[in-house]
Amino acid sequence: MTSQTTTTLKLQNVTTGYRQKGHKIPIGKGYTATLPDSSLTSLLGVNGSGKSTLLRSLSKSQDILGGEILIGDRNVASIPNSEIGKLIGIVLTDRVDSPNMSVYELLTLGRAPYNNFWGKLSKEDVRIVNEAMDCIGITDLKNRKVCSLSDGERQKVMIAKTLAQQTPVILLDEPTAFLDYPSKLELMMLMRRLAHENNKTILLSTHDIPLAMQISDNIWLVDKDRKLITGTPDELGTGGYIGSCFNREGVTYDHSTYTFKQSATN
Repeated sequence: MTSQTTTTLKLQNVTTGYRQKGHKIPIGKGYTATLPDSSLTSLLGVNGSGKSTLLRSLSKSQDILGGEILIGDRNVASIPNSEIGKLIGIVLTDRVDSPNMSVYELLTLGRAPYNNFWGKLSKEDVRIVNEAMDCIGITDLKNRKVCSLSDGERQKVMIAKTLAQQTPVILLDEPTAFLDYPSKLELMMLMRRLAHENNKTILLSTHDIPLAMQISDNIWLVDKDRKLITGTPDELGTGGYIGSCFNREGVTYDHSTYTFKQSATN
């Protein structure tokens, strides 16, 4: 699939959270980081640490409470929603509530930022959609109803839709949830290939820590204090950050094998 020039995504002293009855309820504070171009970055953290909130904030689906999110040299908050859809694609865990929609019809919605929701597809749009299906390897699903897909097939279809959207940045919230291990591995390797071969800048949240540590180029870790720590898997693994965040009584992270092991007990 034809690659597109990537655009660096940066956080500068960002506070994520939500507003309730006029009050700000912060979740994460002081997030300062750069999402490396053309790479796969995994977002890790315990349940309730604010990973989904961060992803929604990065895509402008949810307002931040402070700081700035930049794409290139532009503040995301100042970019019209109609243009955001050409820069940042996001795949959430929500299921598509259109039982009669075919896979092909769903993928054509990825072209909406370019021709409005009900716009007629051009020959170029059709080419891009077909190219996205071929890139993800789902052409044989083209005429299937979305409601008939397995979890793994559905995830691939949603990723193909985002590819058809042609955004340089792709965000995914728990894309490996509900998949068996071979499917998890296949999807993570697909994300890595898209990053390296198609110059996509990909950030995905996941609870599959061993898999993320083996396959990702970079890690964003929301630690127990809800601070954002970034680095390579080796830097965060050997530096003790992963263990500090996820170790439990009787269970410790072993970076030499990328696994959690039962620790010795007295």
